Amino acid sequence: MRAILTVIGKDKVGIVAGVSQKLAELEINILDVSQTIMDDYFTMMMMLSMDKNSDFEKIRSELNQVGETLGVSIKVQNEEIFNAMHKL
Repeated sequence: MRAILTVIGKDKVGIVAGVSQKLAELEINILDVSQTIMDDYFTMMMMLSMDKNSDFEKIRSELNQVGETLGVSIKVQNEEIFNAMHKL
């Protein structure tokens, strides 16, 4: 299963490392990543690959904890839901 992860917040050292480390611990592969800094705000999108039987709520909860620690907002969605929400 593929998923889309977004990260938004004030830029600071360690955001990419913190998110990537948690994904590695959860055995989630990063397929693609795009990031930018707009003014002082860090934004990142990642396409992820995970086992189709992954506990999505557990993953979401653990990423929320990382986001709180880093002071950023982290959202993760199934790619199909993400695509449906962003279709015109």
